[in-house]
Amino acid sequence: MTLPFANSNQRTRFGVARTVLQQAVNDHVFPGAAYGVLLDGQIVALDAVGHFTYDDVSAEVMPETIFDLASITKVMATTAMAMLLFDRGILDLDAPLGEMLPGFVIGSAAGSGREHVTMRMLLAHSSGLPAYARLFEQHTSASGLLRACLQMPLEATPGMRAEYSDIGFILLGKALEVLAGDHLAQFCQREIFAPLELTSACFCPSASSRPQLPPTENDTTFRKRVLQGEVHDENAFVLGGCGGHAGLFANALDVLRFASCILAEGWTARGEQLFQPTTVQLFATRQSTPPGASRALGWDTPTVPSSSGKNFSASSIGHLGYTGTSLWIDRDRNLAVVLLTNRTWPDRSNKAIQRVRPAFHDAIFNGL
Repeated sequence: MTLPFANSNQRTRFGVARTVLQQAVNDHVFPGAAYGVLLDGQIVALDAVGHFTYDDVSAEVMPETIFDLASITKVMATTAMAMLLFDRGILDLDAPLGEMLPGFVIGSAAGSGREHVTMRMLLAHSSGLPAYARLFEQHTSASGLLRACLQMPLEATPGMRAEYSDIGFILLGKALEVLAGDHLAQFCQREIFAPLELTSACFCPSASSRPQLPPTENDTTFRKRVLQGEVHDENAFVLGGCGGHAGLFANALDVLRFASCILAEGWTARGEQLFQPTTVQLFATRQSTPPGASRALGWDTPTVPSSSGKNFSASSIGHLGYTGTSLWIDRDRNLAVVLLTNRTWPDRSNKAIQRVRPAFHDAIFNGL
């Protein structure tokens, strides 16, 4: 999908933002980063700083470098799949999860509330399921890990508490596969990535391509190897590299191409309609319940303080990824900003990206 470039002066226009990232590299917040800015349908910045690791300066991060997107998978793959199935009348947002995955309710105790968990709640992170569990420590097969998710006890009454949940999105991905009669990765490749011409987007990069991807971690505890070109998230790894919550890889340009479709209310740059405008609006609207919720359907929205900084409008949507990735889309300003890093190298202990992200986005606004 062709997007017009207007970035001849990007390093002058967004010099402060680039300096923020370069300083982060110097401070060992992450070894390298690729970033891009889309404004009014034009790419006004697409650049990179740093290297794959702190020690190997021969492997330079380029604008086209492919990163492990981590939880951006939730919007670019799983939520996008849900939007398409909703458009086609296949997904009922208020259908109980147990209709698609009976194992979620079969055998559950009376009054557990599991029968009330809906697809909408999974998208809005209000199902009552816990945020996360280290299921990979007890389950070495995809079927075993999925069964553990199906049996996971609720921690809150469905619809009454907002709790960002990887477990919920693992189950959402499986339920969408049942509705589509297809694997999530295959469906997304055919129905989303191909129409948008996302040439780098994929689950499970080939072994031959892995040396061209920045490593995410030197895993000394679980896989006991350097993770390079394979999904960083351990639960997604046990699921075969593809989960509703994680597993997608892509470069900054392809993330912007996806964002362009959202900003164009479902239209691709080739003039083809991927999503209905009403569906884009529905999924991008912050949910009114439960109280204090900040999520739309699949998407996050800015709160105070926000990783998006101080300037994104209230109608903005976005998502973060654990490996150090982010996408923010300001629908009022027709703006999208992507930042891809491997902040988990050499290990995941460094959380300094929490201060870099808002500083970077504020600096981008200064250049607009």
